[in-house]
Amino acid sequence: MPDTGRRTWPIGARVALQLVVLLAFAALLGFGSRAPALRLRGDGEALIKLSFSHAAPLKHACRERSAEELARLAPNMRTKMDCPRERSPVTVELDLDGTTLYRIGLAPGGLHKDGAATVYRRMAVPAGRHTLAARLSDQAGGAFNHRKDAQVDLAPGQVLLIDFLPAEGGFVFSKG
Repeated sequence: MPDTGRRTWPIGARVALQLVVLLAFAALLGFGSRAPALRLRGDGEALIKLSFSHAAPLKHACRERSAEELARLAPNMRTKMDCPRERSPVTVELDLDGTTLYRIGLAPGGLHKDGAATVYRRMAVPAGRHTLAARLSDQAGGAFNHRKDAQVDLAPGQVLLIDFLPAEGGFVFSKG
């Protein structure tokens, strides 16, 4: 075997060195799993999560095209009804004990503003008993047509999920 000039370590020294490196890695891993302590919320805090997607009604009603309008259109475009795709904007308000906690106006998604409006918001609040009011407007006029008021009792560290499900009557509050 030709001499390459490299020094080789005896097998016992290599095994001992690998053992030292593995023990150091295990110690570092053990320390990282214990410290620093990760705290998601402070003492006495609960969390409210508002999360939903809602496709509002169409912004404008469908209308029937006249015979002259149909004649001007290409044959493959001649549909009797003209229905704009754009949906109404969505406004959401969330009040906690009579104070506005969150308010947002959401434009409909999509290239033609014909998709759902989506909201996701996390809010840390003091634990305890609260009066919660959720309102949603999905009409062109902006009047709030969906509302839910509730008394909620939140324990420290607890999560209250707020969803909007039109099939279930509007806002749904659930504790997680």
